[in-house]
Order: sequence, then C-alpha cells, then structure tokens
Amino acid sequence: MNSDIRNLDLNLLKALDALLDERSVTRAADRLALTQPAVSGMLARLRDSFDDPLFVRAQRGIVPTLRAEQLAAPVKQLLADIEGMLQLQVFDPSVASITIRLASTDYALRAVVVPFLNALKKRAPNIRASVQPVDNQLLLTQLDRGDIDLALVTPQSTPPGSHTAALFDERYICMTRDGHPDTLSGEISLDRFCALDHVLVSPAGGSFRGVTDDALEGIGRARRVISSVSSFLVLPDLLAQSDLIAVVPSRLARHRDGLCVVEPPVDIPGFSKTLAWHERTHHDEAHRWIRSLMIETVKNLD
Repeated sequence: MNSDIRNLDLNLLKALDALLDERSVTRAADRLALTQPAVSGMLARLRDSFDDPLFVRAQRGIVPTLRAEQLAAPVKQLLADIEGMLQLQVFDPSVASITIRLASTDYALRAVVVPFLNALKKRAPNIRASVQPVDNQLLLTQLDRGDIDLALVTPQSTPPGSHTAALFDERYICMTRDGHPDTLSGEISLDRFCALDHVLVSPAGGSFRGVTDDALEGIGRARRVISSVSSFLVLPDLLAQSDLIAVVPSRLARHRDGLCVVEPPVDIPGFSKTLAWHERTHHDEAHRWIRSLMIETVKNLD
C-alpha cells in the first residue's frame, strides 16, 4: 500500500471518479480522452494507493468494491472543490460579507473614510469596516501580516513595495469662527495673521510648530501658537468659542457650520493623499472593488 499523499496524482482521482460513474474502463477512457491502456494503468496505481482492488469484473463492465463505493462521494466532492478553487470568483457587493481593515490618519478619517463608509453602506451593506490609526512604524508589518488591508498615507510615508493609488492633492486654508473681526472682509492680512493666537494640530502630540511656521520663517515672519491639539476633530469647537485661528487642510472645511474660511496670507505647501495596499490583496476581486469605490467616492467630492 502506498498511502503517501505526495504520490497520489490528481489525475488518478479523476480517473477513479470516471470509473465509478461509467463502470467501464472503455467508457471512462473516452470520457477522459485517454486510451484504454492508459486508464488501466491508472487503475493499477489506484489499487496500489488504496490497497484494494476497487473494481472487479462483472458480466457487463466492472463493479466497484465496498471500498470504492465509500470513496465515491468524497472523491467527487474533492474534485468539485478543486474545480471551484480554480474558477474565477464573481464578486457581488450587494451580498458580500467580509471585513475590510483600514489604517487612517485623523485627517483622512474625516476627509476620506466618512464619505467612503457612507457609500459602502449603500452599495455593500454586509461589508464591515474596521478603522484604526496609522502607525508608520508598524504599517509595513501590519500590511505583510494582513492586519491592515488599506492605508491612507502620504507618498512619503508609504511602505516600500506597496501598491498605491493617488487620491488627491490637498491645500491649506485658514479657519476662524463666523463673525471673527479679522476675517469679516473674507481675507486676512499677513500682519494680523501673525498677531493672532493660533491653534495647531500635532498628530503625534505636543508640537507647536508645523509647515505654516516653516513657510513664515522663509519670509522672515513668525506666528504665535498658543494651543497644540492631537486631533482635527476638536478644532471646530475650539474655534467657534474663541478668536483663535487655525491653518487646516481645505477638505476639513467642507462642513463648517459656524466657521469662516479665508486664504492664508502666505504660501503654504500642501500635501498628497495616497491609498496603499499589499500585493496579497492586489488581485482579489472584492478588494479591487473596494479600492475602486474609495477612489470614486473621493473623486466625486472634488
């Protein structure tokens, strides 16, 4: 008996299935597009593998032994499963039930993830989304292990070897409360901009300096930053209840009830937002659809 699975050819199982159905070496050979001697040889190998005659001669053709009859259903199921594995799976978002894992910055959560989740709910109600903060130190490992499926990052922080798609280019604007005396005219002077008290978002926490300060330093000016917070989400409340001013990405100002938006009086370099994913999900039909939906959703916001 040769019971080592490494020695069991898949074609032998196909031959066994055909023999069980046809009860004839000749008809099984025709079905498999093989010669009768070839199928007879395969039957000999099957007998060796299962240590059983499997078929015995009868008045008409051959009949299976009890062992062969026991193998019939498992072999047919195994062949069907393998064939199913090889078939291209058609993805239907309306009935799909999977979980997608997103890594997002605080800013991208508001600018990308919220509208994306709204679109996802309408088109794929059974797909769940798990969102967690981006950790640039761990992101490559998380993508490799499958802990993260999609990451919303900048080109500079994209893990090496990742697949990417550009989402959009972002610019900065100034926000104050409605009725702020320095933005009533719809613009703000450089002198007033530098004189006002500023609040700055420092995702890592604790910093009082950002790209705005670098831009001001380039023209020999400086501003007064009196507050540093770790989340963009708290900014509307801070601004609405004070005369503070903040420089923020423009997409955060789209829903700005009670807030005023003006252009900065200094040229501040913007940034790009990128969608990144791992090779392991690159060709998966469900993930391709999800990525396309996110890209489409973002473009529809422009």
